[in-house]
Amino acid sequence: MQNQTVVNEFILLGLTDLQGLQCFLFALFLLLYIASLLGNGVIVTVARTEPRLHTPMYFFLGNLSCLDIFYSSVTVPKMLTGFISGDWGISFTGCLAQLHFFHFLGSSEAVLLAVMAYDRYVAICNPLRYMLVMSQKTCLLLAVVTWTTGFLHALIHSVMTSQLDFCGPNHIHHFFCDIKPLLSLACGSTHLNLSLLNIITGGIVVGPFCLTFLSYLYIISFLLVKVHSQESRRKAFSTCASHLTVVSLFYGAAILTYVPPSSGNSPKWDMAIILIYSVITPVLNPVIYTLRNQEVKSALRKTLQRKIFLERL
Repeated sequence: MQNQTVVNEFILLGLTDLQGLQCFLFALFLLLYIASLLGNGVIVTVARTEPRLHTPMYFFLGNLSCLDIFYSSVTVPKMLTGFISGDWGISFTGCLAQLHFFHFLGSSEAVLLAVMAYDRYVAICNPLRYMLVMSQKTCLLLAVVTWTTGFLHALIHSVMTSQLDFCGPNHIHHFFCDIKPLLSLACGSTHLNLSLLNIITGGIVVGPFCLTFLSYLYIISFLLVKVHSQESRRKAFSTCASHLTVVSLFYGAAILTYVPPSSGNSPKWDMAIILIYSVITPVLNPVIYTLRNQEVKSALRKTLQRKIFLERL
C-alpha cells in the first residue's frame, strides 16, 4: 500500500468523447437548464404570491419545484463547464459533495411524490376532513420529514464513501460523481457500501413508490365505486393526471437505475436513465403541472397581467 498513490482528483468522462458533439450538447443542456430554472421559478413564485394557491397541494408543488431547481443545479453546471472548457476534473471533496447533494435531493423528491399522492388521496376520498387532516402544521411536518429523510439518506452514503481508499485509476465513467461508478474505482472492499446501496437506496425508491401506488389504488377504487357523477370523476382524475405523469417519469427512471443498484447495467445505459430524472424531468414538471392545471394557468395569467399593469404605471 505504501507504493500506491492516493487519488485527490477524479476525471469525469462525460457523455461522449466526440469533440464535434461538445458544442451541440452544451447548447442543448444550457437551454434545458435555463428552462428548468425559469419554469420551476415561476411555479414557486405563483404558489407564494397567489392567495388562491395557498393550499396543501400547491405548498407541496412549490417544494417540488424548489427540489428540481437544486437537483438540476447539482450536475448540469459542472457538465456545461466540461463541455465548454474541456476540463472534466473534480476534486475528491467536490466529488463527495456532488454525490451527497444529488442523492439528498433525489431521495427527498421520491419521498415528496409519495406525500403528494397521500395529499390527493385525502382530498378526493375524504374531502370533508381534508383541511383538518392536511393542516398547516401537518404540511410543515411532512415537508420537514421529506427533506430530513433525503439528507440522512445521502449522509450515510457520503460518509461511507469517504472512508474508502482510492488509489487509481481516477476516471469516472459518468457525467457526475454517482455512487456506483465511484465504488468501482475503490481499492478496498465495497461490499458494505453496495449492501447499503441495495437496502437503503432500494427502500427509498421502492417504499415511496408503493405508498404512491396504494394511494392511487384507493383513489381509483373510490371514484369507480362511490362517485357516480361523470363530471366529478373527470375533475378528480384531472387533478391526479399531472402528478401521475411526474411519478411515472421519476420512479420509472429511478427504479431502472438503482433497483437493484448492483445490477450489470452498462455505464451508458445508467447515464441515459439518470439524465431523464436529473435533467429532463425538472424541465417537464412545470410544463406538466401548468398545462394540465387550470388553477395554475389562471394564477399565472393573473400574475402576468398584474406585472404588465404595474410596468405601465
